[in-house]
Amino acid sequence: MKKSINLWAFTPQTTLENCLDIAKEAGFEGVELVVEEGRVNPKETEERLKEIRREAEKRSLEISSLATGLFWKFNLVSDNPKLREEAENLIRDMLRMSSLLGADTILVVPGAVHILWETQSEIIPYEVAYKRAYQSIEKLVSEAERYKVNIGIENVWNKLFLSPMEMKEFIDDIGSPYLGVYFDVGNVLTIGFPEQWIRILGKRIKKVHLKDFRTAVGNLEGFVGLLEGDVNWPEVMKALKEIGYDDFLVAEVFPYKYHPEALIYNTSTSMDFIMGRR
Repeated sequence: MKKSINLWAFTPQTTLENCLDIAKEAGFEGVELVVEEGRVNPKETEERLKEIRREAEKRSLEISSLATGLFWKFNLVSDNPKLREEAENLIRDMLRMSSLLGADTILVVPGAVHILWETQSEIIPYEVAYKRAYQSIEKLVSEAERYKVNIGIENVWNKLFLSPMEMKEFIDDIGSPYLGVYFDVGNVLTIGFPEQWIRILGKRIKKVHLKDFRTAVGNLEGFVGLLEGDVNWPEVMKALKEIGYDDFLVAEVFPYKYHPEALIYNTSTSMDFIMGRR
């Protein structure tokens, strides 16, 4: 397995080239790009995307995957058909971008029944959300197959896909080799055990996000640095090895208030311990 880090770990003021320099120096083998204004624009030109790829390759870094926070703005299962269309177009954009960047997976939030941190969030009936997510993803897998880029459905705090069995069934019913799970370790702890999800989802896991979480806190404030929470990392790594996962582990962490660059190095060291490199 290889180490990657999401660009959310860097301050917004850090240029992309500096992010790559720091990631390389800290010992990462890849980076996960973030698609949004101020990072990598969803409508980024082919020329710029190829330039980014060259910059990564110059530093012997791979672009492991693409993520975005825009799926909270463009809810794939919204009652508003315009928002659903925007979400589908975002997926198309990310697939195109990934093919040019050399990344094999995009992270997709498959819509939200409710967005916990938005007080005015619409509430979508669960069965309606499931049906809409299915219809959209089923339609878009042909695009994924054309670009040869995986759509990775994330298990996230969206009040949808609350069981690994349900997620497994969703993926198997659509039945594309380019549809799978972008598994987030820390997101599971409020509803289950990540090692159990990993064993159930098996080969359907396309990429893995590493986060840690303190269950006693139980809300968004419970997310902490790697090795500071309640994730049973030895069991998680054992489960990943059992299913034959040998791809990137991508740290999804956010900058410290003071000395934010220290987070990158601390995360890299923590990942070395988690992966048994130390």
